[in-house]
Amino acid sequence: MGVLNSRNGKLVLQFRYKGIRCREQTQLLDNKPNRNRLERLLKNIEAEILLDSFDYSKYFPNSRSIKRFVEISQRELASKQYFDSPNSPKFEEFAKTWLLEKQIEWSKGHLMVVEGTIDKYLNPVFGSKKISAINKAQILQFRTILAKVPGRNGGFLSPSRINHIMTPLRMILNEAADRYDFTSPWKNIKALRIPRTDVDPFSVQEVEKVIACAPEEFHCYLTTRFFTGMRTGEVNGLMWKDVDFTKKTINVTQSLNRGEVSTLKTPGSYRTITLIDRVVDVLREHKLKGNSNSDFVFTNSNGLPLNYKVVARTMWYPTLVKAGLKKRNPYQTRHTYATLLLASGESPEWIANQLGHTTTTMLFRVYSRFIPNLTREDGSAFEAFLQNGAQQ
Repeated sequence: MGVLNSRNGKLVLQFRYKGIRCREQTQLLDNKPNRNRLERLLKNIEAEILLDSFDYSKYFPNSRSIKRFVEISQRELASKQYFDSPNSPKFEEFAKTWLLEKQIEWSKGHLMVVEGTIDKYLNPVFGSKKISAINKAQILQFRTILAKVPGRNGGFLSPSRINHIMTPLRMILNEAADRYDFTSPWKNIKALRIPRTDVDPFSVQEVEKVIACAPEEFHCYLTTRFFTGMRTGEVNGLMWKDVDFTKKTINVTQSLNRGEVSTLKTPGSYRTITLIDRVVDVLREHKLKGNSNSDFVFTNSNGLPLNYKVVARTMWYPTLVKAGLKKRNPYQTRHTYATLLLASGESPEWIANQLGHTTTTMLFRVYSRFIPNLTREDGSAFEAFLQNGAQQ
C-alpha cells in the first residue's frame, strides 16, 4: 500500500510497482489539503497497478524511473511473446522443415549451400533455442562473432559472406514468426555494407599470355570465357545445342553448379551472345577434336562436365603463375570482356545485353572508370565534339 512522507517540508509519494519500491518527490507543501489530494492520487495509482493499466509516464512524466520501467516492459513483452507461442519449435527443428519446403523452389546447388550455412553457422548457436525466444540482441551478437571468424585467405569473413550467412537466419525467423504468431526479432537490422565490386581485368596482352600458357585442351575454354563474358556456371553448363555456328551466337539458357544443371541467376541472364570470329573458329575446332558423345561443350578427360573448383585449382591458378601474372579469380574473365568492349567504344546497351544485364545501370556503376568518356577529365572529349561541329 502506498504512503505519503515529507521531505524538506514537501510531500513524497511511495508505492511499489513491478516489485520495485518507487519514491517520487512532489513540489506540494506538506499540509492537509495537499495530503488529501495525494492520497486520492495514490488510490488511483494502486487501482491501475492492480488492473495492469498503470502508465508511469502519465503520472510522472519527468521521472528518471520511466526508462527503467520501459526496459522492464520490453522484457516482459518478449517473455509474453515466448509463452504466447507454446507450439513454436526449436530453431533446428523448424529449419529442417523450412529447407524441405524450399526444395521445390531452389536448385540442388543453392539448397546445398543454404543447408551447409545452417549446419555450420546457425545451428551451433541457435539450434537448441526455441525459435520464438530468439531476440534481436542475440542476432546482433551472433553477427559480431561472425566478423571475427577466420576467412579463406588469412583474414576474416567478408561483409558479403556474413550477409549470406545472415540471410537464411532472417528468412527462417520471419517465416516462423508468421506461422506461430509471434513478433519477429528481425527489426531494423540492416545488411552490412559491401565494398565496391573488385574489378581487376586483364589487358589484351595478358589475355593472350594466359591462353598461351594454359594447357592446350583449355585454350578453347579460356578463349570462350575471355571473349563472351559468360559466368563460370554458364560456360561450364554450355551445350552444343545452344551454339549456332551459322548465326555466330550462343544461347545462354542454363547453368551448371555443383554438378547439376539449373536455371539462370535472373530472367535477364537468359540471352543470346554474338560471337566474334575467333570464338567461332576455336569452338569449331574444339568440336572436331572433342568428345562427340557429350552434350556439353567443355568436359574433363572422362567426358564429364567440368567442376569449377577442380578447374580453378589445377588449371587456372597454375596458369597465372606460369604466365607471371598476379593472382586473380576466374570471374575476372567476365570483367575483362566487359572492359574490353567498353574500351573499344561498343554501345553500352549492346554490352549490357551481351552480359545479361537488363539495363546499363550496373554497367556504369561497376565499370565506370573503364569507359573512356567517363574517365577523361581534361575536357578533351567536349572540345573535340565542338570542333567537329557538334556532330556525333
